[in-house]
Amino acid sequence: MKMSINEVRWLAVIALSWGVVAYSDSADLAKVSTPTVLSARQVSLDVYKSRTCGCCKKWITHVEGLDFEATVHHPENLSRIKTDKGIAPRYQSCHTAVSKEGYVFEGHIPAGIIQRFLANPPLYAIGLAVPGMPMGSPGMEVGNRQDEYDVLLLKKEGNAEVYDHIGASRSDDNENL
Repeated sequence: MKMSINEVRWLAVIALSWGVVAYSDSADLAKVSTPTVLSARQVSLDVYKSRTCGCCKKWITHVEGLDFEATVHHPENLSRIKTDKGIAPRYQSCHTAVSKEGYVFEGHIPAGIIQRFLANPPLYAIGLAVPGMPMGSPGMEVGNRQDEYDVLLLKKEGNAEVYDHIGASRSDDNENL
């Protein structure tokens, strides 16, 4: 299993916290707890989707599994949300997530990649996108099928560049991304 730098850092923080707990007396034990460490890692996303989209529900389950908190919205005009957030039609997918900082995450982006982006967002970025609905992406699992796809970095100017590439060889890692 490949681990990102941010995942390794969080494991180190958790291990250090446990070390502090081990050497604390019982009065200090209540002050240093694992939930405090985990809550610092939690990210809130507003997710805009159709009421009937099953793959969107599966993607939400995926991100919640990596300590994201998702608040789901079912707008009457989902296309308008995407346009208002600066997501050009060629970069759109079935759902749009927005962080409290205003970054957009369009489509079936692996949660680990969103975490990496939020840890160090480029100044010129509005967010990330996985256009369409590639098979094997989080929420789009169909047996062993794994399409290769790009996670695009959406720029304020309206263009995009490849932020990450998901290849067929990474299909086993997608749930941990």
